[in-house]
Amino acid sequence: MNDRKTLRYVPVAICAIHDSPIDALAAMHVPYDEAMDLVAAWWRGGETTCIIASVDGGRAVAAVRQSDGRWVGGNAFVGDMCATQQEAERRLGKRLKRGRRGTVGVIGAGDAA
Repeated sequence: MNDRKTLRYVPVAICAIHDSPIDALAAMHVPYDEAMDLVAAWWRGGETTCIIASVDGGRAVAAVRQSDGRWVGGNAFVGDMCATQQEAERRLGKRLKRGRRGTVGVIGAGDAA
């Protein structure tokens, strides 16, 4: 059996940029204690660059680590999760309107549950 997680790519519309994942999640209205718990659970390394949470009755939000070390908080389109980054970028392009910016977060398939 292969223990390696399958990576999934999540389109995310950027709402805010922060120096920490806790601040990025808090900016998306995730309660601070919950944000701390999510970051602590995420902090195991690997290729995962995205922390997904649910707020406001089920709206998916995410904190995504960028290559420069900063974190973006935004609305996650978990229904558009893809097996490839290119497909996620294509779906994100269809979702963004009027100059909005977006990014693609990477999670392990087991992390989405």
